[in-house]
This record gives sequence, C-alpha cells and structure tokens, in this order.
Amino acid sequence: MPVSNNINNLGSHLIPFSLESTEGKIYSQSNFEDKKILVIIFMCNHCPYVKAVMERLTALQNKFESSGVQLVGINSNDPVTYPDDSFDNMITFYSDYKMNFPYLCDDTQITAREYDAVCTPDIYVYDAKRILKYRGRIDDNWKDDTKITSKDLEKAIELLLSDKEIDFPQIPSIGCSIKWIPSDNS
Repeated sequence: MPVSNNINNLGSHLIPFSLESTEGKIYSQSNFEDKKILVIIFMCNHCPYVKAVMERLTALQNKFESSGVQLVGINSNDPVTYPDDSFDNMITFYSDYKMNFPYLCDDTQITAREYDAVCTPDIYVYDAKRILKYRGRIDDNWKDDTKITSKDLEKAIELLLSDKEIDFPQIPSIGCSIKWIPSDNS
C-alpha cells in the first residue's frame, strides 16, 4: 500500500490544471478563485480506500461549502489497464456515491505527475493564496468511521479558515497506488 510523501511540496503553489469533469465541463483552477480553501483529491473508482471514505468527503463538502471550501476529485488511473477507472465508470461512480464536488479525468496523467501524486486518495489542501498547507490523511481510521479519533483533514480546513497555521503532525495518506500508463521505453 503506497504512502504519499507529504513533506516535499508543503509551501508550494497550486499547479494549474484543465480537466474534463463527469458532467462534461472543463474545470481549471480559475473556476475556484472565489474559494478560500481548495482541496484536491487524487482518487479513482475502484480503490477500496476511496470507496470507504466517499461519504466522509461528501459530508466535508456539505459542512464547509458555505465557508468557501471546495473539494475537487481527480482520477489519473490508466483506464486501459484498469477499466473500472474509465471515464464512463467515473460518471457512474459520481452518481452512485452522490458526489457533490467535481470529479475530473486526468487521462494523460500529466496533472498527477506534476503534483507528484502517489496514491488514492492523495489529498492536497491549498489556502486562499493557493499555497499548499496540508497534504495528509483524511482521518485515523479509513476502514471504520465509528472508530475515528482524529479528523485530520477537517481540523486542517478549520485551522485554515481561521487563518491559523496547521499545528499538528501531517500523517501521510495511504491507499492504492496510482495506476500509471506503461511507458514506451520499458
């Protein structure tokens, strides 16, 4: 199970993107300029780690939407090797999980590589100046939400909304590896 390296890019600026959503709309960072916090989640359809936390993610979007927080999901997995992660299946996943935030397709994997994304879910939280302030786990129990004792992502968002620094250790997210498109030079 891959673990994201959450230290290397803290303090970096948001990396621009322009990707198609399950609704057929192209989204870029400019669509979210009015948001105080932007949460980018590299995710996919088939990963059990992602499926286990989808209700938590939609609940976070509901809780913080009126405070200017926007979640954005990005699927970068190779749909040839993993057909469950195809664009058509993204549309089904979006509907089945009643997603309330955009779900974007990174079919070239350029965005995932630029972000140095490692696993699904891999979470990046940007402040109003679009500086990366948090890259870590959602909480401390991805398997069982009744046993959660630390809601790390929620705490990070609350601190940033209060214009405070994140004052707790950022524990890397764990999940399935991103399924990279095989390179031609293998």
